[in-house]
Amino acid sequence: MFTGLIEHLGTVSSIQRDAGGCTLTISNAAPILDDCHVGDSIAVNGACLTVTAFNKEENGGWFQVWLANETLDRTDLGERKEGDQVNLERAMGAHVRFGGHFVQGHVDATATLISKEPDGESLRLLFQFPEPTPSRPSLLPYLIPKGYVAIDGTSLTLTSVNDSDRTFGIMLITHTQEKITLARKPIGAKVNIEADMVGKFVEKSVAAALSGGGGGGIRSLVEKVVEDVLIKKGIVKQ
Repeated sequence: MFTGLIEHLGTVSSIQRDAGGCTLTISNAAPILDDCHVGDSIAVNGACLTVTAFNKEENGGWFQVWLANETLDRTDLGERKEGDQVNLERAMGAHVRFGGHFVQGHVDATATLISKEPDGESLRLLFQFPEPTPSRPSLLPYLIPKGYVAIDGTSLTLTSVNDSDRTFGIMLITHTQEKITLARKPIGAKVNIEADMVGKFVEKSVAAALSGGGGGGIRSLVEKVVEDVLIKKGIVKQ
């Protein structure tokens, strides 16, 4: 589990591909390696990955992670090049303040950056989802204005959501622009999106209740309300 508060920017120093995926080496990462162990989880651009090797001293401190083809397909990490910077966050410790929102590090989809507009010292960014497919349904039902979304692992507040053109927007203050990679991404770049898990749980619970799965009481209540309305309008007899 993560908070979406980026701790450090690392640099992709090596990419080794094979038939099953690829191994990424992230350098200049010493500030987050002081308590690192093989097997630990580190979110890289919002994707929860397992540390397979690390060295706190060489190349400013480096660690390696392995990415399966599924991860490469679901995230922007397959497009990273040597020299690219990436957002890094260690798994949340029980003793720390919880300043962002619950981020699992399970990227749901990617979106495309389509607009960057200055707003004083802040920066407004607009993103667009691709057309949904049966295997990649839309994430828009989980996005609401002033709600949370994780973009490249960063916990951000949504400023706009437009279902008709599949777009959503956020605003970056100056401090955030300096601490993450998002402000430097060009128009047309892909970003990793993880919707707020609370919305997913609510949707599943409501769907189960309305279908009678573990929530027959709610279904019966809705049916009773509908029946009463039909009786009052004389559509059906009591």
